[in-house]
Amino acid sequence: MKTYVTRRLLILIPILIGVSIIVFLLIASIPGDAIDAKFGASRLPAEKIAEMKALLGLNQPVGVRYLNWLKNALHGNLGISTQYNLPVATVIHDFIWNSFLLAIVSFVLELLIAIPVGVLSATKIHSFFDNLFTVLAFAGISLPSFFLALLLQKGFAVDWKMLPMDGMHTVGVTLAGGAYLMDILSHMILPVICLTTISVGGAMRFVRTSMLDVINQDYIRTARSKGLPERIVIYRHALKNAAIPIITYIGNSLPGLFSGALITETVFAWPGIGKIFLESIAKRDYLFMMGYVMLVALLTMLGNLLADILYSVADPRIRLK
Repeated sequence: MKTYVTRRLLILIPILIGVSIIVFLLIASIPGDAIDAKFGASRLPAEKIAEMKALLGLNQPVGVRYLNWLKNALHGNLGISTQYNLPVATVIHDFIWNSFLLAIVSFVLELLIAIPVGVLSATKIHSFFDNLFTVLAFAGISLPSFFLALLLQKGFAVDWKMLPMDGMHTVGVTLAGGAYLMDILSHMILPVICLTTISVGGAMRFVRTSMLDVINQDYIRTARSKGLPERIVIYRHALKNAAIPIITYIGNSLPGLFSGALITETVFAWPGIGKIFLESIAKRDYLFMMGYVMLVALLTMLGNLLADILYSVADPRIRLK
């Protein structure tokens, strides 16, 4: 196991370098830069604009800029964010945990709903229960997140005035202790409902499909013929063997826990990393964009590694070599 994990971690290095080259070239191909986005409409002399670009190294060839970024990144320096005038690592640290707070709560709710509903749908295939949740699942999958977010704001915040409309804190109010925590929780409710609603349908269908692949296997019929209770057959035998695809789904969800929900965070004005990344595109904050995308790439590969490790835990027949 240790040898396998070490080898996989070492393989990450050339993969990340390859990803960084592609991403850097794509970002560099975007028209304009941070100086153009900030001062393009001003009446500053062209010499002054050229001087500011030179200070940021934007006048250098793309290859030289990439090598400078790579050298600094290998020393833990991801550069300075032009929109915040702070180190990129600091900006990411300041906002990523806000996104994680939303994502982990919605992800746990998603699993708590999707797994039991998916199992019941598979065991009661083509029943009213199965058809009902199939329709609800496809409705949730098809519903645009921005539209659902606006509906939630209209109903719960504007019409019924039950919950805050946006933000993470109540503006102009100083709170502490339990009151501060409750204020954050009240602001979380609507975005969490939005994220859970649009994701739980796909997860439920995923669990249902995984269960249907094993529920009619010979060993399940054998377990039933031995007189085992249906609950034992389904949850101890069938669900355990259907866990491999579910583990894959969980592993692939790891980047989403930290990368933020761009649209949902923007609509609800939640100060998360996704909202900041969306703003960085408009402001041509290339170094922040680069740091964010590389973080997502790293988390994606670590999620795949975590899934591979969990495979051997869920099924002892799988050996990592």
